[in-house]
Order: sequence, then structure tokens, then C-alpha cells
Amino acid sequence: MKKRSILLALVLGMGLFATSCSDDNGGETLAPLAGKWDISQVGTTVGTTEMLIDAPQNQSGCEKDYMDLNGDNTVTIGNYDSAVSACVLTTDEGIYSRSHNNLTRVVNGVTIVQDIVNLSLTELKLKNSSGIIEVYVKH
Repeated sequence: MKKRSILLALVLGMGLFATSCSDDNGGETLAPLAGKWDISQVGTTVGTTEMLIDAPQNQSGCEKDYMDLNGDNTVTIGNYDSAVSACVLTTDEGIYSRSHNNLTRVVNGVTIVQDIVNLSLTELKLKNSSGIIEVYVKH
């Protein structure tokens, strides 16, 4: 009888553990969005195939352009340019918000809304309504 009670307690405990871990997040990823993200690739979808290339906005010999999403919902966009002198960094400031799997940024009065296609600890993939894809990697 004691063996049966232990087995029953174990089964019930496992059931409670399994149900407590099945938190429904509505398909939204739980990885943190805040952080410094370097642009890595850009592209689009042709048919059902993603066509991605290395981000042409990244200047050869410079650090990668980036998007820094801060915990206070401010965003800094960093662009390196070598048109005048080597690897000059210019930044623009704005705000961002997340609503489920949408990222909305407002920088210099321009609003950009993108779907969060993938968000992990190391990658952020965004897609706008025109189908343009941007892939960022965690800095």
C-alpha cells in the first residue's frame, strides 16, 4: 500500500509540473528583445524560399550597423559610413514598442512596423509588410 501511495504522489506531482509549465504565450516568443543587435542579412521571400544576402549597408572594414533596443523603450540606430572618412558612426534616437509579434520603431518622425519572424537569444528576424526581411544578430 505504501508503494502505491508513493507512486500515486509521484504521478500527481508530475501532472502538476507538466500543467504548470504549459504557459500559453499566444505564439509569442519569450526571448528578450532588448539589447544591441547588429544587422547581418537582408532580403525577401521569392515563392516559398527566403533569399538573403549579407547586409550591403555594412561598410567593409567597419563595425556592423546596429539597432540598440533599450529596456526603457528607447532605440538607437547606429550607421557606420566611410564616405568622408573611415568608419564614421552616426546615430539616430527614437522609441520602440512591442505588441505581440510586432516591433514598432519611431525614429526621426518615421514609423516602421515589422513582424518579428524569429527571436532567439542570438537572432532577431524582422519582416515588413512589403516582404523585406532584416536579420540581426546579438552584439
